Amino acid sequence: MPITHLKAAPGLPPQNAADISDTVQVMLAALRTGGEEAALDYARRLDGHDAAPELSPAALAGAHRLLPVTLVEDIAYAHANIRAFAEAQRASVQEFEVELRPGLRAGQRLLPLGCAGVYVPGGRYAHIASALMTVTTARAAGVGTVTACTPPGPDGPHPAILHALHLAGADRVLAMGGVQGIAALALGLFDLPGADLVAGPGNAFVAEAKRQLFGPIGIDMVAGPTDSMILADATARAERVALDLVSQAEHGGTSPVWLVTTHAPLADAVLAMVPRIIASLPEPNRSAAHEAWAALGEVMLADTREEMAAQADLYAPEHLHVQAADLCWWRQRLSAYGSLFLGADTTVAFGDKAAGPNHVLPTGRAARYTGGLSVHKFLKCVTWQSAAPEALADLARASAGISRAEGMEGHARACDARLPDRNAGRCCGS
Repeated sequence: MPITHLKAAPGLPPQNAADISDTVQVMLAALRTGGEEAALDYARRLDGHDAAPELSPAALAGAHRLLPVTLVEDIAYAHANIRAFAEAQRASVQEFEVELRPGLRAGQRLLPLGCAGVYVPGGRYAHIASALMTVTTARAAGVGTVTACTPPGPDGPHPAILHALHLAGADRVLAMGGVQGIAALALGLFDLPGADLVAGPGNAFVAEAKRQLFGPIGIDMVAGPTDSMILADATARAERVALDLVSQAEHGGTSPVWLVTTHAPLADAVLAMVPRIIASLPEPNRSAAHEAWAALGEVMLADTREEMAAQADLYAPEHLHVQAADLCWWRQRLSAYGSLFLGADTTVAFGDKAAGPNHVLPTGRAARYTGGLSVHKFLKCVTWQSAAPEALADLARASAGISRAEGMEGHARACDARLPDRNAGRCCGS
């Protein structure tokens, strides 16, 4: 039977992507030619910030004094988990050397990037966890220099973000947001080293700036609004499911949340609970969650767990949360998600903040072909090869034959020059 929509998503009017692209293109052109002065001008006009953009080491080191002790402890807990997971990720991939044939050796090296730039969003919420997720992961990969930028509020960046950046190991931090912040990292403004890769989430203008800069520099991904799906059966508790949906809708009006279930009574209960939970939130959270649920929330009824899994693979959600029996089956079956959350006790909010695996994840169905931010993004996996005399006869003939079949005579002659019978009796330099 086909999936039945008990609540469909009417959707929101799409953002004018062409307008965003054109605006960013103009800004980047101005930033390339105007450099620091252009960046400062944008900062004054868009960030409302007129101070020197770089935060001093003393300001970073002392930011924890502005925070409750309990928050400092919570940040330390999250940082330890994120670092431990990233270090385990780094240990999971290794260099190697192999002899493919006698005399033909090849291998793999893992080279950390020289400089990574990370962007920590501002706006409605203080994105403490994003600071930890990006900088900590780059450090675990062995990146030489990590620079960061984050938008300033009226009184500068949030002290908890500054403390998180300092704890995670950022070398230099700019109080600068948006396109101008991304450009500062990528172009090496304000005496920063130009980043080899820029990572971190942000709004549509930040994502577009990263997309347009990609090529000469790397990026982690072009991320859109966050999305989340819950798969639930009759064992799930309606209140938990509803709370988990609302917690992700809280991201804002462009963030879809989806429930797929085989249990109609659960679906009905969740549909009744979600509006009440949203109404109990403070502002601006209430308005953000209401807009997301009204426009993009979906509740779907399936006949079997296989239908639920197929729907998850179709949507390829950023966050996929299973609140159902037989978690081992789900872990083996599901194949398209940014991060998987197994069991009713494992909320997506844990992964967003403190559990350890990275929360910078693919959105907009990109989980069909990629995972999220990891130490691998900050490493170059490069290869090498060497050929000893005993490998040359077969290697040179095969390579020359393929080259001539492709019409590449210059390649073929370079291979021919390595044939043993061509070199027999030659002196050095002949």
